[in-house]
Amino acid sequence: MYAEERQQEILRRAREAGRADVMALAEEFAVTTETIRRDLTALERAGVLRRVHGGAIPVERLGFEPALATRDEVMTAEKERIAKAALAELPEDGAVILDAGTTTARLVQILPPDRELTVIVNSPPLATALAVRPGLNVIMLGGRVRGRTLATVDDWALRPLADLHVDVAFMAANGCSVSKGLTTPDPAEAAIKRAMIGAAQRSVLLADHTKFTNTYLARFATLSEIDLVISDTGLDTATAAEIAAAGPEVVRA
Repeated sequence: MYAEERQQEILRRAREAGRADVMALAEEFAVTTETIRRDLTALERAGVLRRVHGGAIPVERLGFEPALATRDEVMTAEKERIAKAALAELPEDGAVILDAGTTTARLVQILPPDRELTVIVNSPPLATALAVRPGLNVIMLGGRVRGRTLATVDDWALRPLADLHVDVAFMAANGCSVSKGLTTPDPAEAAIKRAMIGAAQRSVLLADHTKFTNTYLARFATLSEIDLVISDTGLDTATAAEIAAAGPEVVRA
């Protein structure tokens, strides 16, 4: 078993059990405790576990939300494949919403230069990257900027969304499951995401496979409210089938 495969299995077990124990994992994987500690350190750097004495705890159990820069360093190849697959969902012209997130940021980087689109964002970094692109009409939603995600939230962002109608909303989520739907740690950010979906004719979730083992505080949509889920090949076929049965089409890029 490669280190990355072992780390993904450690993360899965930690989320299932609520914690990871160094001694128990070393015995189960037939490796040294130092190897497991290195794995836990790598997972902590990825922002998905928090080290504690003798093991680690999934960050969602601590109510901890990894910072944007930390999340941007995780699953980079998968996020790039997801973004490329999302290009097929862009209208030839019209309007789209791009939710704040590290995978939607990858989509911003590869938007075709020949499209004339109105792009609505609630992320100052995404607005800055888009504003210099010819052919794009960029609308930045105002409001309070959350330092952890650099997303604008609260009434100044919510009010314009109530009067908008777009072709496609490209959404991000911290967690997703058939039973709990799409979730995020912050209720204010959940409210913006909910309004974005409400403003769109079609909603597309961009989420790497690790998001499908997480559930966070605030739900902003059920899977039946999403038209398409684009993930990566790390999403197992059984989970993909359960998601599809709940409503949306599923693409594994």
